[in-house]
Amino acid sequence: MITFIIALIALVVGYVLYGTFVEKVFGIDEKAETPAITKNDGVDYVPMSGWRIFLVQFLNIAGLGPIFGAIMGIFFGPAAFLWIVFGTIFAGGVHDYLSGMLSLRKGGASLPEIVGSELGTGVRVFMRVLSLVLLLLLTTTFLSGPATLLQGLAPLTTMPFQGRALPIVWVLIIFGYYALATVLPVDKLIGRFYPIFGAMLLFMGVGIAIVMLTQHAGAMPELTDGLYNRKADGLPIFPMMFVSIACGAISGFHGTQSPIMSRCLTNERQGRWIFYGAMVAEGILALIWAAAAGTFFADPENGLDGISGLHAFASQYDKGTNMPALIVDTVSRSWLGTVGGILAIIGVIAAPITSGDTALRSARLIVADFMHIDQKPRMKRLMIALPLFCCVFALVFVNFDIVWRYFSWTNQTLAVFTLWAGTVWLSKNGRKYGYLIALIPALFMTMVSTSYILIAPEGFHLPVAYRWIGYVVAAVVTVSLLLIFAQWARKYNK
Repeated sequence: MITFIIALIALVVGYVLYGTFVEKVFGIDEKAETPAITKNDGVDYVPMSGWRIFLVQFLNIAGLGPIFGAIMGIFFGPAAFLWIVFGTIFAGGVHDYLSGMLSLRKGGASLPEIVGSELGTGVRVFMRVLSLVLLLLLTTTFLSGPATLLQGLAPLTTMPFQGRALPIVWVLIIFGYYALATVLPVDKLIGRFYPIFGAMLLFMGVGIAIVMLTQHAGAMPELTDGLYNRKADGLPIFPMMFVSIACGAISGFHGTQSPIMSRCLTNERQGRWIFYGAMVAEGILALIWAAAAGTFFADPENGLDGISGLHAFASQYDKGTNMPALIVDTVSRSWLGTVGGILAIIGVIAAPITSGDTALRSARLIVADFMHIDQKPRMKRLMIALPLFCCVFALVFVNFDIVWRYFSWTNQTLAVFTLWAGTVWLSKNGRKYGYLIALIPALFMTMVSTSYILIAPEGFHLPVAYRWIGYVVAAVVTVSLLLIFAQWARKYNK
């Protein structure tokens, strides 16, 4: 309980103090007109109230990420709490704030254009391809996953495909919704209903926290339990845990979502509590679910603390089980009753759907930006959206078991590029040593992403005896990028 309370306070204080510092380093201009005003087209550039933008941003970046990622992260042990807190304050919050505010300063530009304008044309092209692939993969997964869960709750006609029953009717229903959310003006569907879902996701987390603190405080994990690796698969905490917990600490996907809302802000002073603040809210949600998963399964009679009990619970199921979804359902129904069951359904079905459709909308905006196609005419929106719809629908029939395992790594790699772009922008715009707020997390995440692809099973999977090679290579890459940046900065300043 003590660890949880301190971590919660640290996140709130981090928002107030470090969030304000980041805002000061960036240098907001409260008198500047925002793209929502200067480019108001009634479709993507639409002024919206601050509280509505906050809830939409929170739901866009959250979805299942801070819940599922935190649950998978607590398997490593209480060290997960440290990454959620420090990652949110010093990495995720900075990443989301810079991606949103740089988009705003650049006229509502999408992530590839933001990064490319700072790191060069080659990186711009690479980011366009990488971002689109990620968004299409994410949309497809958040289409087929909820469709399968809905089929279990309300069976409809299926279609046999490659030895499995594809819930084709539910796929088509969700796909139809995706099409509407992608093409309709942002304030017609997303702006109206997403704040409701965002508030419900927060309410679900608050309910879990209250029950946990009032009825199970004694079983909650503490840092004093030890920071050693609690997983028995032989994979090290660094870098595995730092990739497992993505959305609850830092996620490159957020950088693709922030530009959607940057086109709706009416004043730059809203940026701190919408971009940085939504990330802190997500960190709090991740903290709650990490603690809940590490508390619920405690079994003192059999000598099991919460995390040991969690491992024992998971060991009863095969590797193909969606363990985070099962844990969310189990904890919610037990602690919150019928209401918890309903909220659990919203958490594992509605949340990914709302992330999937904004991912597809972001893909449309990325294409429109680099092809310079005005999105006010409906036919031009459809001209871009239809090929994207066809790609997603075709991908539903593909087995993503192998490809999707690379998503977490690619997601964090996307964050690396965004942080480096923020470092360059801050350096170019005269913030004396202010670029350090982006440079330090950029270096850390470079080390994480590079070592992960060398050590992880879905990467080169270096044997235990040779993992040091992965860390050495990652260190060389990280130091090399630091030297390249230092050389560039010296020349630029001259």
